[in-house]
Amino acid sequence: MLRTYHWRLVKLLTVTAALLLSAHILLSRVTLGKHPPKPSPLPAEEYRLIAPETYEYVLNRPAVCGSGTRAPFLVFMVPVAPLEAAAREAVRKTWGGPGQEDTLTLFFVGLPEGGRESWLQAELEEESRTHADIIQVDFQDSYRNLTIKTVQMMSWLATYCPNASYGMKVDADVFVNVFYLLRRLRGSPRRGFITGSVISDGRPRRDSNSKWHLSEEQYPEDSFPPYVSGAGYVFSADLAPRITWASRFVRLIPLEDVYVGLCLRVLAVRPVYSLGLPTFRNLFEVRQLEYDRCTFSQLVIANGFKPSQLLHMWQDFSKGHSSC
Repeated sequence: MLRTYHWRLVKLLTVTAALLLSAHILLSRVTLGKHPPKPSPLPAEEYRLIAPETYEYVLNRPAVCGSGTRAPFLVFMVPVAPLEAAAREAVRKTWGGPGQEDTLTLFFVGLPEGGRESWLQAELEEESRTHADIIQVDFQDSYRNLTIKTVQMMSWLATYCPNASYGMKVDADVFVNVFYLLRRLRGSPRRGFITGSVISDGRPRRDSNSKWHLSEEQYPEDSFPPYVSGAGYVFSADLAPRITWASRFVRLIPLEDVYVGLCLRVLAVRPVYSLGLPTFRNLFEVRQLEYDRCTFSQLVIANGFKPSQLLHMWQDFSKGHSSC
């Protein structure tokens, strides 16, 4: 009797979770079909700060995606500082490795301190020749310029990889369960879809000492529209050109994930939660967790790891995750 009760409870939770996920997808599609209020274009001088055409590629791989049926199913776009060679190498040897089926991993960087004549630039160019996976654009690489980098990533995907199915913006210190992610994406919407750790109650921080400070002049509203945490989010590739277009109407702010949310508002696209069944757990875990193989096998991402930690975890996870 007890076993029957437990089985019915599991079935009920599974059905409930499936209905909730269906509702999220339906809400996203309904929202997509609405016409947003007509936005006002930014003044030319203000748009120039964010416009992809303002900047030039220093390093590029325009043919890396191939064409037609050869295009990758999922493109990992990893924003990383020029100095972070160890982080790039850890990603190559773990979830972003070239051996992962149907995926492509690219690292996006700006100019290092000292510009094109610096010793770091020379090392970066040598690394690019070795791995052929670095995209570099000629803006100063800094935390404050992450929004510029994000729009550049969207523009690159729209221009050079238009036949990909999905893109994922993901930081280099994030663990990605690429096996689980690819399985989930096979049944996900192919248009107007973006998912991650959704933040629905975000508000600007007015404290000038905060890393995430926004003045009222920069952002006069009291709250943010729903957006996905910048640690890692996945989107159907059709959104890349649309977000790039929407940037013509959204004033530059230094919070790149909020900025993408503002672009989504222009497009009337609402990000959706990714929940695991039957626990309703957020699959995009932005908190730092202690590694556990079977816990991580039920997540898409976990956040905040050093290169050495990623390498150590992947050695165990890649061989043992299927046994969980």
